[in-house]
Formats: sequence, structure tokens, C-alpha cells
Amino acid sequence: MSGARGKAEEGRIVLDVAGVDPLALLGPRDANRRFLEQRTGGSLTLRSDRLTLQCDPERRVPLRALLEDLVARARQGQHIDAVTLGYLWERHVGGGDVADEPEEAEALLYAGGSRQAVRVKSQGQQDYVDAVHEHDVVFAIGPAGTGKTFLAVVMAMDYLKRRLVDRIVLVRPAVEAGEQLGFLPGDLQEKINPYLRPLYDSLSDITGASRISRYMSSGVIEASPLAYMRGRTLNNAFVILDEAQNTTVGQMKMFLTRLGVQSKAVVTGDITQIDLPNKQQSGLVHVREILRDTEGVAFVELGTADVVRHPLVRRIVDAFEAAETGADRK
Repeated sequence: MSGARGKAEEGRIVLDVAGVDPLALLGPRDANRRFLEQRTGGSLTLRSDRLTLQCDPERRVPLRALLEDLVARARQGQHIDAVTLGYLWERHVGGGDVADEPEEAEALLYAGGSRQAVRVKSQGQQDYVDAVHEHDVVFAIGPAGTGKTFLAVVMAMDYLKRRLVDRIVLVRPAVEAGEQLGFLPGDLQEKINPYLRPLYDSLSDITGASRISRYMSSGVIEASPLAYMRGRTLNNAFVILDEAQNTTVGQMKMFLTRLGVQSKAVVTGDITQIDLPNKQQSGLVHVREILRDTEGVAFVELGTADVVRHPLVRRIVDAFEAAETGADRK
């Protein structure tokens, strides 16, 4: 009996969670508790200020690291959902290719939308943020889910709140992803809304829909298709060009020469998802070759280790990359 009791003690993890919202830890309807119990095969209990996990003694060290990370995030007010739990599991227990998160990452922005604080989740994302602070033109290239667009919008809002710029300009090429949607009804704004929706979603997540409406009606935030940028000069602006892999060489040159004084440009794209017709050369691929050593310009390459969406997204990206690599070798 004493041996069994000793083994149980070895497989028990107890953490002090005083001051942490129980709902943030266990999730709505105990969803987080069920996730962890299913993955560990143990039991998770929360009594008073003590969080206890009974688990396999051989996995006690990585599981303690996971719980400590979880409690720290909940204490900071971060929303803990299945995606976050999946990320933490892969990072601490699963042994997956997940980039280490910078220690004590400071909040980039305290948001008014669905998130309380926004922090980088990988070293690659930290390099991205640092590049934006240090350079006037930054190219962020990487697969889906690495936070390219979201972090660009977060930093733009931060610059706006600190009055380092007077406005934010969101730009996207109107290129359809393999489908011909045909004529779209409505005025110009209604026609381009479908193309700019990902940027609106990021704004809504950190700012809130009502504030976005006020900013857009006053011109503080402007959304425009790339074709309407010719002839303009953008001063005191934070300009984001999203889906830049779908720009032609001429369009990319036109966009980069719009930059005025006291302005910053962030260009994001995924060169594995080019939808240009007639096999035209991507402007993003072109500038990657000719501007890499240009002073004031930075290129940040994000990889699958920086994917912060559902853990399955990372595996999907890896599978596509492996298939494409195999096809190139044949």
C-alpha cells in the first residue's frame, strides 16, 4: 500500500492558483478540464486556491511545465481555449515543432475587442515585431496561421494610439483564390469588402466593431484595393499590404513608391499561395530577391514553428510542403 501511495504522490502536481479566475482555467462547461484529462489520462481538480493534476509520474515534469504556463496565461487575463491548449500541449508535452515563446513577452497592445492583451507567441513573431520597430519597410513572409496580418494590424493600432501615425491604410490586391466570382453588386466599398474581410476581422478582434466604424467614417482607418493606390502619397501613415504574393512586379513597385514622410509599410504574404493568372511573376518574390540588402528594409521569414492557429493547421502546412518538395524532386 505504501508503494502505491508513493507512486500516486509522484504523479501529483499541485499549483497555487490564488487570484486566478477558475473559469479561465477550466474553461466554459469545464472544456479545458476535459481536454487535459483526456490527453493525460488523469484527473484535474480545482479546490480553493489549489489546482491538482493526478497523472503518469513519467510525464510529471512536462505536464507541470504545461500547467504553470497555463496558469501564468490565465493570470495575465489571456483567453484559454482549445487552440491555446493544443499549442501548449505540443510545446511542452507533444514534442512537436513549436517555436519557443520569448520569456516574459510584453503585451503589444491591450485590446478593446475580444482579447484583453496581445503578446507574441514565438521567437519568429518577436523578430517580426522588432523589425517593424526598427525599419520603415518590413516584409513578413510565411505560411497561413503565423500571425502575419494580425500582428501587422496590432502594431498599426499601437502606433495610432501612441500618435506616431495619423492614420492606418489597409491595402489588398483584388485577386480571387482560384474561383471567378463574376460581377459583385453595390458601390465600391461593397465590392471590395470581401477582399478586405481578413483585415476587418483582425481589427474587430483587437478593437471592436463600433470603434472600427467610427475610425473608418472619419478616415482614420482606410481600406483600399491596391489598384486605387496609384498617384497617391501616404504621409504619417501605417500602411499594410496584405496577400502581397498576389501583386505583380509593377504593382509592388507602385505600392512601395507611395510611402511618404513619417510613414511605415508592412507587407505580408505567403509565396506558396500565389493566385496570379497566366503565371505572372509575383511582386513579393521579385522584391525578396532585389531588396534584401537595401538599408531601411527588413525581411522576416516565418515558418511552421510560428503557426499559432489550431495545431492541425501546422500539420496541414507541413504536409503540403512535404508534397511540394517531393514533386520538385521528381
